[in-house]
Amino acid sequence: MQYLRRMERTEISELGEFGLIRRMTQNLTHQQPSTLRGVGDDAAVIDPLGKRVVVTTDMLCEGVHFDLSYAPLKHLGYKAVVVNLSDVCAMNATPTQVVIGLGLSNRFSVEAVDELYAGIRLACEVYKVDLIGGDTTSSPSGLTLSVTAMGLADADTLVGRDGAGDGDLLVVSGDLGAAYMGLQILEREKTVFQAAPTAQPELVDFTYLLERQLKPEARVDVVREMADLGLKPTSMIDISDGLSSEIMHLGTSSGVGFKVYEDKLPIDPKVYETAREFNLDPTLCMLSGGEDYELLFTVKQDDFEKVRNHPKLSVIGHAVAAPDAFTLVTKNGPEVPLQAQGWDGVKGRSDSESEQ
Repeated sequence: MQYLRRMERTEISELGEFGLIRRMTQNLTHQQPSTLRGVGDDAAVIDPLGKRVVVTTDMLCEGVHFDLSYAPLKHLGYKAVVVNLSDVCAMNATPTQVVIGLGLSNRFSVEAVDELYAGIRLACEVYKVDLIGGDTTSSPSGLTLSVTAMGLADADTLVGRDGAGDGDLLVVSGDLGAAYMGLQILEREKTVFQAAPTAQPELVDFTYLLERQLKPEARVDVVREMADLGLKPTSMIDISDGLSSEIMHLGTSSGVGFKVYEDKLPIDPKVYETAREFNLDPTLCMLSGGEDYELLFTVKQDDFEKVRNHPKLSVIGHAVAAPDAFTLVTKNGPEVPLQAQGWDGVKGRSDSESEQ
């Protein structure tokens, strides 16, 4: 388990709202030519540079989306930015700016907010996006983060969820299920800690899984490489709620169904091994785990050579004309209905959890 080290505690009330904002936003520099004005005015000013502006927002609530007993605040700040940049990437756009909203209870000190913003700043540096504004307010309990991300794209390169056609190939970046298994490890160690606070956590062998859960990355690299390949997806979405759910989102928006092949799903050996250790079906972890933040997209069959043997991409199925036909071709051959059991942001759990 990882906790904030003991440090000097400064109450936020000593700085006040505006003092805290000044502390969090001092020395900000802009990296994007589209950012004309950022923090310091009543609103930011962005020049779209003749491009289309993509805007997305996401809210993370303590106790629903994250657990501070094992999620370090710096990692949380980084992840809060990245999950929104992933949505921008899913539109085939380049992330450019973010705005941060923060709700804090009196449980949090100035130093704790420093840790949170260290992660936010790091994400902005890594992805070269500008933090251009936001808001901070008190909260009766817990921590709430709201992030709005913006990006730019040429009008003819934007991709939505609604362009897939019959026969299009279904492609996914990276590998699947690691973030879900990372969460299982953290929950297990939390349970052990609660029963025996002096016990040492067993995390050394699970670095990759924990990183995928606590510090995910947005696939800006995949967007860039597709542009270099001259490849424009016909539809695209990022995998936040689980692969099966996202496949159905693409199908519903495009008016097609999908046939997915189990033996084509990309899985890291450590994910497979850990799933078995937890008596979980590795395929179910890939289909329903969520928080992979990989890109799921469709391409025309004529573009097969551009994705074939690409080290970051896997062709996992294809679209079919029947709009309600979502099937999984199992390793043994039989086809079974593809079930959407991903995360539900309103219910605060996955459908699979609700059925257990």
